[in-house]
Amino acid sequence: MRQRVIVCPIIENNGEVLLCKMANDRGVFPGQWALSGGGMEPGENVEQALLREISEELGAELQITRITPWTFSDDVRTKTYADGTKEEIYMIYLLFNCVSANRQITFNEEFQEIAWVKPADLHRYDLNEATKATFTKKGWL
Repeated sequence: MRQRVIVCPIIENNGEVLLCKMANDRGVFPGQWALSGGGMEPGENVEQALLREISEELGAELQITRITPWTFSDDVRTKTYADGTKEEIYMIYLLFNCVSANRQITFNEEFQEIAWVKPADLHRYDLNEATKATFTKKGWL
């Protein structure tokens, strides 16, 4: 089984957190709301990987002004690729509290939509189980 280190930003702006609705045909949690983030690439340090993932998935215009390491977790997930193939992967998640100076987002094909959500309203979204666990650990659910 392949192992992957995943960097996950919990991006906040003006008291709201950024959620991304995953594409229906790919990813670990197709069609559910989640945090952005992705795998580290060879030669990257953790912060480089985090900033690259934010830029790739949410656009270069989103300005991250603060990054604070928060916690980690791990599990085994089945990832579905755009061509329909599936792979079981052992994932190690490194989670970071991030603050953005703006809300200028241009999301890529991994997401259907995005939303800025007050923590008190997170329960209204179909969050994937990993995101639910993260927000429960933060005391938001």
